[in-house]
Formats: sequence, C-alpha cells, structure tokens
Amino acid sequence: MITVQDHLFVIETKNTSYVFGGGDVPFGIYWGKKLHGEELGMFYTRDCHSSFDPNLSRNREEYGFWDSYSVLESCLKVNYQNTRQLDMRFQGHEIHSHGEKEELVLHFRNSFTPLEADVIYEVYPEYDMIGRSMYLKNEGEPVEIEILKSGSVSIPPLDRYRIRYLKGKWAGESQINDQFLTGGAFTIQSRTGNTGAHFNLAFALDDGTADEEGGRVWFGLLGYSGNWQITLERTSFQDMKVTAGISSFDFSYFLNQGESIRTPVFTVGFTDGGYGEMSRKLHAFEIRHILPQKKTGRVLYNSWEATAFNVRVESQKKLAERAAGMGVELFVIDDGWFGQRNSDHAGLGDWYVNPEKFPEGLGELIRYVKGLGMDFGIWVEPESVNPDSDLYRAHPDWVYRFPGREPLEARNQYTLNLSLPQVKEYILDFMTRLLGENPDITFVKWDMNKTLTDVGAGDTRTDKALWYGHVRSLYEIWEKLRERFPHVEFETCSGGGSRVDLGILRYADQCWPSDNTDAYSRLSIQEGFSLFYAPRIMTAWVTDASLGDRKKYERPISYRFHSAMMGMLGIGADISRLSEEELAQFAQYIALYKELREVIQYGKQYRLSSLRTSPLHAVEYVGEDGGEAVIFAFYQGYRYEAACPRIYPRGLAADGVYQVEGQEAPLHGDTLMYGGIEGNMGGDFDSRLIRLKRIS
Repeated sequence: MITVQDHLFVIETKNTSYVFGGGDVPFGIYWGKKLHGEELGMFYTRDCHSSFDPNLSRNREEYGFWDSYSVLESCLKVNYQNTRQLDMRFQGHEIHSHGEKEELVLHFRNSFTPLEADVIYEVYPEYDMIGRSMYLKNEGEPVEIEILKSGSVSIPPLDRYRIRYLKGKWAGESQINDQFLTGGAFTIQSRTGNTGAHFNLAFALDDGTADEEGGRVWFGLLGYSGNWQITLERTSFQDMKVTAGISSFDFSYFLNQGESIRTPVFTVGFTDGGYGEMSRKLHAFEIRHILPQKKTGRVLYNSWEATAFNVRVESQKKLAERAAGMGVELFVIDDGWFGQRNSDHAGLGDWYVNPEKFPEGLGELIRYVKGLGMDFGIWVEPESVNPDSDLYRAHPDWVYRFPGREPLEARNQYTLNLSLPQVKEYILDFMTRLLGENPDITFVKWDMNKTLTDVGAGDTRTDKALWYGHVRSLYEIWEKLRERFPHVEFETCSGGGSRVDLGILRYADQCWPSDNTDAYSRLSIQEGFSLFYAPRIMTAWVTDASLGDRKKYERPISYRFHSAMMGMLGIGADISRLSEEELAQFAQYIALYKELREVIQYGKQYRLSSLRTSPLHAVEYVGEDGGEAVIFAFYQGYRYEAACPRIYPRGLAADGVYQVEGQEAPLHGDTLMYGGIEGNMGGDFDSRLIRLKRIS
C-alpha cells in the first residue's frame, strides 16, 4: 500500500515499511521492519551541523539531481551548452495499480529548461521488493547526460555496516565475500561492457550479526548487462547511502529534443530473517516477476566435450542415441556447426550451416533427435566475429575500433558494434532465419566470449554512448526473438558467468554460471549464486574433463550428479566413452532428478552448512506445498578421528510427520530440525541425497 500525506510518502509491503519525504529534494526517513510509517513526519527535517554542513538531509537523497550542492554520489548529472546545473523541482506524484504490483511516480521538472524526470517506485507487496528507476525526457535544447543512476536508498543508522557481495574471476565466479565498511565510499563495478565475472551487481548489508537463520538484512540487485556501478557511502553523520546504476566510466549520452531514456531497475528489499530468508524472497520474486515464463527445466545433453569443433551429423546421431537412452530430454549441439568453424580461429560470424558437416542441413539431425524423443537446441555467439571470416572481410567497419588502429584481438575475435543498425539487423535476420527454417529448435545457448574493447566508431561526441547502446540493442534483439519464437528457451552465457543479472533474465530462461564444471569447485560457486539468484536459473552439468587437468574430475559419479542436481541438471561428459555400467548409473540419476526437480527448481532453498565454515556442505529444498524435502550433503576433508557433522533440516512443519528415505521410523518435523540427521559419510568427496516426505 502506498500513502501520501503532506509530502510524506509511505510504502508498505507485507513485512516492511519504506518512508521518505520532503519537498523538492525527497530524502530517506526509514526503511526496515513494518511500522506506522505515517507517524514519522517528525523526522522531516534534520539539524545542520555547521555552516559547512547546512543541510544533512542531502546525504539521504532518494534521487540526487546534481546541482553543485551535492557532496555524495549523484544520480543524474547533465551538461547543457551554457550550464551544468540542474534545478529539478517537484511537480507532483501518481499512484497506479497493476495487479500484484503498485507503482509510485514522482514528477520533476527543470526550472529553466523543459527537462522532465519521473522517479519510479515499483512495489511488490507480497515479496517485500521495491524496484527503483528513472525515466528522463527532454523537450528542450540538446543535453548531454554525464551521470545516470537508477536511484539511491538510505540504510538506517547502525553501529557498524557489513557488506556481503560476490567477487571472483573466470572459472571462479560468485565467491561470497564479507567486509566491514568504514567511512567513505566503497564501490563494486564492471567496466568490461557486460555484467562481468569479477563482481556481481548485487549486495547485502547488515550490522555484522546476521546469519542464515536471522538478523536484519538490507539488499539490492541492479538489472543491467553492461557497465554498472554500486556505491555505498558512509558519512560522518551516521548516514549510509547506496547508489546504483549505469557506470559513469567513459559514459556520455546525448538527448535531443523529443528523446527519452530510462535507467535499469534497481531492485531492493529488507528482511529480519537473515540471509537465508533474503535468498528465498529473491528466488520467489525472480520466478514470479523476472523470468519470462515459469516452465519446468529440461535435462539437457551438450556435445561439446565429446566432439569439440568436429560437429558432424553422424557423430552427433551416435551421441544422441546414447543421450536418449539415458533419459535426456534436450540435445544441444555447441560451437562448430556453422561456416568454416573448425577451430576458434575462423568462421565466427558466418552463420550458415557447414555443408561438409551437415550435407542435408540441420534438418536431418533435428529430425533424428526428435525421433528419439528429445528436443533440439543449438549454440550461437552473435556478438563476436573472427578476423578470418567472410563477415569481417565484407564489413571490417562493423567492429568496435578506434580510427587508424587495429582493435584488440582476444580469443581470436573482435566484438561487433551492436549500436549500428545494420549490425543489429544482421543478427536479427540470421537468428530469425535459423529459428524460422528450423522450427523444432526449442533452445538457444547464447554465448559472448570477448569483453568490449576499443569502444569507438569515429565520433568522439557520441562514442561514449556505445557502451549503453550495445546493451540496449542486445535487449531489443532478445525481446524481438522471444516475440517471434515464444516456444524457444534461451540460456545466457558469457565466458562462463559474466552475464548474470536481472536485466538479461527478463529475457533468458536460465544462465550458465561458470565454465568451471568440477563438482567440488561448483559447490562454492553455486552457494554464492544462490545468495541472490534462484536455482531454477542456474544450469549445472555433469562433466568429465576441463582445462586438461583430469585429476580435478576424479570425483565419484554420485558426487558429480549430486552437485549438478542442485540446479538445472545437464550432462556435458563425453558419453561415447562411458561403459554400459556407467550409462546405467547416469540414467538412474537422471530419472531420480526428474522425480525431484519441481522441488529443486521451485521449492524453498535452505543453506544448512557451508564449506566456508565446515567440512560438511549441505543444502535443502522444501517443495512449494511442503510435502517433500530434499537434502544434498557433501563431506570434504575426511579425518579418521573426526565424526561427520549432523545435518539439521529447516523449513519443516514442526508437528508434521516425515518419512526419511532409508530410515524405518517416521519422525516429527521438530525432531528432525532440532535433533538432526546422522551425516553417515566418510572419506573425501563422499555425498548423500536425503529425501523426506510428509506423511501426516
């Protein structure tokens, strides 16, 4: 519910209150556990500290229009021909209702030019989420935007502030990191042109006492797949302001008369139920309001590790036979099916079916796969091009480059300038042709393996807008493809997990979180991923080789499957080398996953124990109706003299009676949650899957 009285704005969700107010420069008053927000009018004004700090309310601005008086991170800064100052005056507000979503819009207008800004609050009461964004329209002289952020939120005064965020690198994404913040600004960001692997655009804040089961946590996620920035500023006056949006690095965007722009959405929330409850709120919200559809994820097989670039119709048929025999539902061919793509040195950008590998086109293989009872999927990387390709030879001006210089070549490829209309149309055309001529393709793995460099097109006035233009064109392409081919599911991938955010996930059904598929390494990657993103989004494969280091993969088959079953199960191993016994084991686990996947993909997740603090790693999923629970447990660092820790389920009905698989006597939920379950594991890389069914 949204109420407004005397410039006091109160946003109430199921469990929280978000209160701000104050004339032309609204500032944050309260955000936290639900209370009578309408009684907080007493906090309208704040005393000045001195003539050097005359208005401390400016430290808590809801949306900071830079007017030369702001001393903290601004949300909007512009340049006119004769002035850089903004004088945005509050014009009024509107409240709208859209089913499960309420919307509050604050209208602002520059006092001396017709530049209008709508500061937008999208409220999802059932999930305790608020989306922050800004829509800017120019009806006057051209204006250059120098800083463009989605919004700011103010955290209540705490004795100390601890930020939890995800950092990492290629093959080591989504590592949880905790850090206490002192005075000044702390920034996480990406300058690579995509979401990036080094940091994810999400954060959580607490006072240092919150854990999985309890404590106050404020959190936020930015939905944007380009250069981004989240800055947390702690002042000397017990203020903590968080500002998020498009990175100011090398950014400039011109708005001519009649043009407009809207920022990415910055989604924020609060819980007093700790990090576990934060994640469960986010998971439910993403499934309901972010993902393009709610659909049970299929078990897929990807043939990359079996054949690499040697993708030929006969070898793919043989793999398809084995995959179908194991119970796979979706057969996906990877890189190498197009152009003269026999290695990563050539052919990227030439999106025609290789006639030597597929003499009768893709249709022959697709029909064969369909005849085996599986769906068909395909890999593409539309944003990049090899120098050794017909496309590049015909259009060398289509890649990002500075005049008179060859662009940086990485992974034997350049990045296409998606801001160019002809490039955007080329990608749309070939993707439309590929999916239109092959209507039985129902899955696309969209990769991006080179970050943006040499971002230029020869016009220094507008080149800085190319970073934003790339993402805008990408979203427009995906939106049109989804409209044209609603039966096709899309997976986002970028050199592993470098494009995971709520922006691309409005179009993608799932994501590839890392190129590291080692079952042990994946535990920490998947734990960090689950902090902010739902298991339904995360693809996880059972593989047998990577990076040429086979010792990494000397894990039992059971361990490899248990690790991969905690998300969207896929098989990437070279199944042509499996023995009949191993094929039978694969089939057994795939069948088991199909029994459990509704619970895993759409249930409530509980992180019971973490490798960060224990040799036991345990994760539980409780079904939406509470009738079934699944626990995956992994034991590392075996010592003969040490007992395996007990496992304590959560989320069960205290007075409900549950049958634990393999255990004779049923037990009440409170007995299981507080008495625990024996780990019963020994030796390094042992694992268990524990099923609990409510029988009363």
